[in-house]
Amino acid sequence: MQLVAMITMLVDHIGKAFFPDQMEWRIVGRMAFPIYAYLLVLGYQRTSNLKRYLLRLTLIGILSQYPFMIALDIKGINAVGTLLISLLALIGLDTYKSYLQRGLILIASAILLEFGQFDYGMYGLLLVCIYRYTKFHRMVALHLLLNLVFVFLKGWLIESFSVIATICIAYAPNLFGWIGKLRIPRWLWLGFYPIHLTVLMLVEMLLLTK
Repeated sequence: MQLVAMITMLVDHIGKAFFPDQMEWRIVGRMAFPIYAYLLVLGYQRTSNLKRYLLRLTLIGILSQYPFMIALDIKGINAVGTLLISLLALIGLDTYKSYLQRGLILIASAILLEFGQFDYGMYGLLLVCIYRYTKFHRMVALHLLLNLVFVFLKGWLIESFSVIATICIAYAPNLFGWIGKLRIPRWLWLGFYPIHLTVLMLVEMLLLTK
């Protein structure tokens, strides 16, 4: 899944940076964020050092922020920041047990993501929660419902294609099994987000100077 997430995200960002009128790039890119959100949940469940996991996300988000803003011409916080806030929300949801406390955590996190102009906003948080607390049919159904809600809230029609990733996660985990045999170097997986954004930013700068 890592390789699929990396490739589809690269396609999405190339389309965003250089071919904004060609929606095919963005449609392919809808696979990326759900996979990253799902892998975040897996990482949270499996990590042996939660503090180090949080620190890695924070560093990746910081290193990515400037290239993210320049390469994609976006003023908000990058998607790693969204995943970081979502992870902190999961920790809070697993720490506090009352419905009131959990509700306040979700509301506070959603407000921060929306008004802090984080990439994907509260959509990202809700998708992470879907992956954390549901499986199979319910996971797909809730992602479909989430997409439908955001079509009405924000007009995110193209985001509807992201449910394809959830269908693969739920029903065909071995669909990309042959890809899974390719070992992704740890440094590449951790560094791909800031590295590819930096490369895109530099390419844009070079094109502008010509």
